[in-house]
Amino acid sequence: MSVLIVGAGFAGATTARCLAEAGHDVVLIDRRDHLAGNAFDRHDAAGVLIHEYGPHIFHTNSEKVFTWLSRFTDWRPYEHRVLARVGEQELPIPINRRTINALYGLDLDEAGVAAFLESRREPREPLRTSEDVVLNSVGSHLCDTFFRGYTRKQWGLELSELSAGVAARIPTRTNDDDRYFTDTFQAMPAEGYTRMFERMLDHPRICLRLGTDFEQVRHSLPRLFTVYTGPIDAYFGHCHGALPYRSLRFEHEHLPHTPRLQAVGTVNYPNDHAYTRITEFKHLTGQVHPGTSIVREYPCAEGEPYYPIPRPDNEALFKRYEALAEAEPDVHFLGRLAQYRYYNMDQVVASALALAQRLVLAYPLAEAGSPVAAEPA
Repeated sequence: MSVLIVGAGFAGATTARCLAEAGHDVVLIDRRDHLAGNAFDRHDAAGVLIHEYGPHIFHTNSEKVFTWLSRFTDWRPYEHRVLARVGEQELPIPINRRTINALYGLDLDEAGVAAFLESRREPREPLRTSEDVVLNSVGSHLCDTFFRGYTRKQWGLELSELSAGVAARIPTRTNDDDRYFTDTFQAMPAEGYTRMFERMLDHPRICLRLGTDFEQVRHSLPRLFTVYTGPIDAYFGHCHGALPYRSLRFEHEHLPHTPRLQAVGTVNYPNDHAYTRITEFKHLTGQVHPGTSIVREYPCAEGEPYYPIPRPDNEALFKRYEALAEAEPDVHFLGRLAQYRYYNMDQVVASALALAQRLVLAYPLAEAGSPVAAEPA
């Protein structure tokens, strides 16, 4: 009997490969017509490799995760850098020494920046909201310059309405380190995410069915167990009400006569325009092309569920669904939407590897059957 896995993104694909290698026959479905989930990339009409659903920058401190994914891709070293457009200036984010000196016309060393930030911070205790975190770290002016407007656009909420963990993800530095991430492993799949996923799912025991919604097979496909990576509230028919998610609208554009538009991969717009940021993909991929392709991101309330909205009342609603999930026989919920958590890609892979290991022990194979007929990836 096969295993059903719902969703061909990082969570589903990683679990599928592990279970297939352990001898399980896997049916992997996705309602979209492509694999790789939100990490799906493709060449646009001009031949530039773009990320369909906005930039996906791989970074991790887990050697285990990086080594496992390296089975399916070579890597291009890449350290992501972000600038924030403030008036006529473009300043490094996260805030660092160069940000402070350029914004205020100063020439501070590291100790001077630390003292400056200490003089500006507004101590808050306890740190309950993202506003508490930002004011406690950098004070009102820097909060208003870089965070307040961006948060309002990104989440449709005020800083004071978001849980503390959202702002806590963005550090403040006193040195000149302008890398957005500081993880040990920072790289991009050399041939793109889609090609990596194709290799990951190239196994005789994996049957990939794209353009297949869970409801189409929910009651008709016999299976040993299910791994579900979609929205947990949708699985239960929104019986307790819909969990709030933030969505995005992507505006892709190719600039045929512009070899390079931006100095770095992403430029944030915290205070101007309806979009939050512009990403230029050639920075990420290293691709050589006479033109360039960009994407503008417009956060919105309706559409694909991309980001669980971290607020206490949303967490309480999720807990009601989580209780239902724990009582659901032979169904295992995994990933950002199924667990209502803001997971990075490497965290999803790590969770999937751990879950697959538990499932192999929980569902031992009496006798390995014949491989399922795999559809082309």
